[in-house]
Amino acid sequence: MSSSCLVLFLHFLILFRFSSSSHASSVYDSFVSCLASKSIPQSEISKIVYSPKNSSFNSILQAYIRNRRFFNSSTTSKPVIIVTPTKESHVANAVLCTKETNLQLKIRSGGHDYEGISYISDGPFVMLDMFNLRSISINVKDETAWVQAGATLGELYYNIWMKSEALGFPAGVCPTVGVGGHVSGGGYGNMLRKFGLSVDNVLDARLVEVNGRILDRKTMGEDVFWAIKGGGGASFGVILAFKIQLVRVPETVTYFRVERFLDQNATDTVVQWQNVANKIDNDLFMRLLIQPITVKSKNKAKGAKNTKTIRATFIALFLGDSSRLMSLVNKEFPALGLTKQDCLQMSWIDSVLRWANFDNTTNPNALLDRKGDPLNFLKRKSDYVQEPIPKDGLESIFQKMISLGKAGLVFNPYGGRMAEIPEDETPFPHRAGILFKIQYSVNWNELGVAAEKDYLSQIRDLYSFMTPYVSKNPRQAYLNYRDLDIGTNNQGPQSLEKGRIYGIKYFKNNFNRLVKVKSMVDPQNFFRNEQSIPTQTHSIHAQGAMKRRKMF
Repeated sequence: MSSSCLVLFLHFLILFRFSSSSHASSVYDSFVSCLASKSIPQSEISKIVYSPKNSSFNSILQAYIRNRRFFNSSTTSKPVIIVTPTKESHVANAVLCTKETNLQLKIRSGGHDYEGISYISDGPFVMLDMFNLRSISINVKDETAWVQAGATLGELYYNIWMKSEALGFPAGVCPTVGVGGHVSGGGYGNMLRKFGLSVDNVLDARLVEVNGRILDRKTMGEDVFWAIKGGGGASFGVILAFKIQLVRVPETVTYFRVERFLDQNATDTVVQWQNVANKIDNDLFMRLLIQPITVKSKNKAKGAKNTKTIRATFIALFLGDSSRLMSLVNKEFPALGLTKQDCLQMSWIDSVLRWANFDNTTNPNALLDRKGDPLNFLKRKSDYVQEPIPKDGLESIFQKMISLGKAGLVFNPYGGRMAEIPEDETPFPHRAGILFKIQYSVNWNELGVAAEKDYLSQIRDLYSFMTPYVSKNPRQAYLNYRDLDIGTNNQGPQSLEKGRIYGIKYFKNNFNRLVKVKSMVDPQNFFRNEQSIPTQTHSIHAQGAMKRRKMF
């Protein structure tokens, strides 16, 4: 490059950075002025609004990033403003000011969206981080609770336990998951065969709609209330809180974790599990992990080779004592070979800790830790199975997993209460006829594009290989196992058609009703993301999503 060209290029670069910085400052100033015009004192604004220039900006942004693929990457877009509301009115005014400054709004309650869409975007956006809104109010007398969206499941379980050891709530097993996203996306856990999903136990909600009004079930109406119980709240507004129905749990529950390998008849055990897990007593939930592993050779001779195999791990929660569990499993699932020594009796809250991989000496206050596990790179996908996979099919799947090397499967049984609820009762449609749900899982720690490409290729290859064994027309998927591979929406003229591609997989026929509700409550499509519910008629908010660009 000639010296004159180099000088010109550097001059352009300086101007571009100055322009970008000036524009960022202008956007921030406009946003803050807007909040001030809504009668929010400057003393409050300074504590809840952060620009990239603020020294706390990065720490707040990164605090609830749960996927290392989107952590502090130079290629990952970042918000132009972060808002951390401490009052419901802050949320309402943040919605209005995001509209007035022509920005997109992303909403984060716990940061567990597998594709990071609660804190990244293709265009300039405001991130509404709900972690300060996490109050929990338990009413033991009527066995209900109000839980704000920024609370974690661990905080919810702990607060229930502090008030009553006879009550619980059917939700996820990861304690750092945020209530807002988990519940509005369906919310499943290890009591779903007994009590259904989290959304099957929601009584009321508080929501900020597109015009900044704060609504409850009565004022939002039954259509909107239906939509946010499994349709993803972020398409319809900002979830502030849910009122939930607590459930009665026995004084004693039983936990077991049993491993079987291929040379221990693991395949036959999995065959039998498929025919039992969704039909057995509703008090029993048996999750199955299928993982390729390498077993070290017991032969110490030089040159002895390690062996690649499959490990099948059966993890269970039984709402009762071990004697009844043993009788039940040995009668209906003899292939497992369950022994009394495998069964651990405990309280429900201790089972919550066990499922979260804490040991049996852990105090329940560990559930209040919001940091969670060490950060990994990860990718997830999902499927639903309606017919048992034959033994030769399982054998081919296991060999495929061994050849790939890292991708694993998690089988979660349905049946019980799940099969009793009509598929249009909530937006979540995966009910009767589902034997189990599959989660595809791959984690890695290696840095670099090559490693990411390899591991993403593994999980996508396994997903493709599973096609003959899973649901069809549509190939169903679970919203809370967010997977952008199955379709995305750039909110252009074809947004309805593009939304239908992933929408039918997540919601089946309920997608059509969700579109009608969306068109009614947010016709300008302000609340949107890469997989949001589209409107019936393309009519984007004035900020012009078709002109998306990475500015910061």
